[in-house]
Order: sequence, then C-alpha cells, then structure tokens
Amino acid sequence: MSQSLFADAMTRLDKALQHVSIAPEAIERLRYPKASLSVSVPVRLDSGELKVFQGYRVRYDDTRGPTKGGIRYHPNVSLDEVQSLAFWMTFKCAAIGIPFGGAKGGIAVNPKALSRMELERLSRGYIDAIADFIGPDTDIPAPDVYTNATIMGWMMDQYSIISRRFSPAVVTGKPTAIGGSLGRETATAMGAYFVIRSLMTKHQKLPQVTTVAIQGFGNAGAVLAQLLYEAGYKVVAVSDSKGAIYNPQGLDIPSVRAYQQAHKGIEAVYCKESVCNIGDRKLLTNSELLTLDVDVLIPAALENQITLANAHEVKAQFIFEVANGPVNSAADLILQQNGVCVVPDILVNSGGVTVSYFEWLQNRSGLYWSLDDVNQRLQEKMEAETSQIVNLAQDLNLSLRTAAYVHALKRLAAAIEAKGTQQYFAQS
Repeated sequence: MSQSLFADAMTRLDKALQHVSIAPEAIERLRYPKASLSVSVPVRLDSGELKVFQGYRVRYDDTRGPTKGGIRYHPNVSLDEVQSLAFWMTFKCAAIGIPFGGAKGGIAVNPKALSRMELERLSRGYIDAIADFIGPDTDIPAPDVYTNATIMGWMMDQYSIISRRFSPAVVTGKPTAIGGSLGRETATAMGAYFVIRSLMTKHQKLPQVTTVAIQGFGNAGAVLAQLLYEAGYKVVAVSDSKGAIYNPQGLDIPSVRAYQQAHKGIEAVYCKESVCNIGDRKLLTNSELLTLDVDVLIPAALENQITLANAHEVKAQFIFEVANGPVNSAADLILQQNGVCVVPDILVNSGGVTVSYFEWLQNRSGLYWSLDDVNQRLQEKMEAETSQIVNLAQDLNLSLRTAAYVHALKRLAAAIEAKGTQQYFAQS
C-alpha cells in the first residue's frame, strides 16, 4: 500500500470537513487517538512451548462517552489497523447516535492454529495485559474478526477476577447465561438488513428481482445471507477465506449454512470447513466474487477489498459495507464516477455496536429485554439514522459516505464544543 490504512481513513474526515463548519480545535482533536497501548501476551502452548503474541488496544475518542470497539484475532493485526478501526468506531457511534466513543483492539495471531485451551489462555492473558486500560465506564470491548461470545465470556470473567467483582458491563457480546443480550450475535446482520431494506425500498428494487453477492460467510455474512434469502432476495454467491461459490439461479442459503454448521461441530470455536466444499456450485475466488454482475454487492470480510486495482471491474449497482473499510478512498472516487451507490460501513454495520449498547444498558440496570424488544429498538434506530443520512445526502448533494461522516461530525463537534473552545474562552 502507498499509504497506511489510517492515512486513508483520514481522507474521509477531510472530505466531510468541506461540508460542515466546526471549531478548528475540534478538528484537531479528531485527528489523533486519545491513547494507544501495545502489549505482549505470553502463552504456554499445549506442547509446553512458550509463545509471545503482540496485542493492541486503542481508545480513539471519548468525548461522547466511554469508548467502544471490538477485539480481533488475525495474523495481520497491526497498530495501524487497530488505530484505523478505532477511528471508524468513533464515527460509527456518532453516526448511529449512541453515547459511546470509538476504540478497537486485536492480537496478531492465527487463531485457527491454536487449541481451545490455548485460545482461552491467550484471551485471559490479553485481559491481564490491558485490564487497567478498559472498564465499564472507560472502554468496553466486544467481538470482532475471529472472536465470539465464548471468547468474550472468558475476557469478562478474567476482568472480574482481576477487579474482584462480577463485571458484566466491561465486555459486550457475551453468552446470554452470563449477561449477554438476546439478539447480539445477529445484531450486525440484522442492522445491515434494515439498512438494505430501507434503501432498496426507496430505490423501488423488489427483492425477487434483486441479485446479491456476499463476500464473507462468517457470523455477519452468513446471518445476513439468511435474512435476505428469507425476504426473497436472490443470493447468487457467498464466500469465505478459501473462496466463493456461485449459482446465477440463486443459492439455497439454508443448505449452505446447514453444511457449515454441521462441519464445525457443536462446541467448536471456529468452523474448520469451507463453503467451497459444497458440491454442484461454480467455484470462484474472492476477487472474482467482487466483480460479479449483480445488483447488490456486500463485502462482509476484511478491509481494503475494493481498491484502485479492481474498482473499475465492479459491476454492482449498490455496495453495502458490512465489513469495516472494505472500499478504500481511491476506489470510492472510481465507484462514484461509475454510478455505484456505496452505503458506508459506519452506517451499515452499526447494528452490532447498537445492540452492544443495549447489552451494556441491560448490564448496568439489571433489567433484561426480550428478543422482540431488542430487534424492535434496533430497527427503529437503524431506519431513523438511515433516513437522516439519506436526506442529508440529498440536501447537500453528497455521497452517502460523506453524508454519514458529516452527520457524525456534527454530533462529535457539538460534544467537543460543549466543553469550551477558543472562541468561547476568548469572549470571557
């Protein structure tokens, strides 16, 4: 890459700043993370060998409340990536209107190479290393790439051991048996579905004649595929890290999910099988999936999937970013010139952090909501903020991404300016 992921992320801020008037010092505050932590996590492997893993946690901005953000386990995790994701989380929380700031964390590890007991030791060791950096009123982690409810449960338990009190609100995305919220595991997909349904209805695109390709068949991608299939959309392609399957007549998504679930086993932390092992389908690469002639493309895997190198090949009319940062800034310009409507990650995938907020509220109050209540609150929030961003884009003639950042910037600027700026103090 010619520039860091964080530098690329900052171009979205610069573009949005052209369309909103805020205090210069508010802009300056938003250009830098509040705090960054790098830690080493030693883990005794089952073989007896000691291995040290590099971990990170970044709290980007807490002007609107305690910071919030996932923890990912992936070999490519770096401080630059974590800082970029924390920046996006800051704007995501502001865009969706919840009182959190942005944070992110991660460990550079191939989690599939570890046993379940090694994963538990790694997860607890990471919390040992960052315990003073997080807390229910400071910074609240959640699941992300290759982390899940089980891992969040280990982390919450370890923090509780360290703090010598049961602390469910320190982590969200936990198992419901220890304070997790109903609907949290499906929240990212459910929130994305509400955004897609709203936008497709606005553009008069009927589900039955709308083709969809989804890159990424993890928790968010698989659940979203199921929701779209049940709503009548024709999901023609899905993929995981090993490749994609494609059927122009539409995939039987329940069968694909059943295969995946059957081969990972009831107690497995990760699925060991690929969707590519399902027969009677055309096999594609992940790159080929991105260029299929479909109405809707949904990148639901990792960042930087659509770049200057392949943006011209994208044929979809709509891109809904379920992953964080799957389209870089150079690709944005090309897609906009080609008439592709990109619906940004800070709106589309904000269902996860929204229900994480609901979980945190339930943990703090001790009152727990029904699944219908959670989903109804999520639907209302996603549809309301989508409507505001769409209206802002139309009023100012902006792309949906820039409109979402302007929407978030107004809330962030208001919070920063509420504490006083040079303009305020110069009048005293």
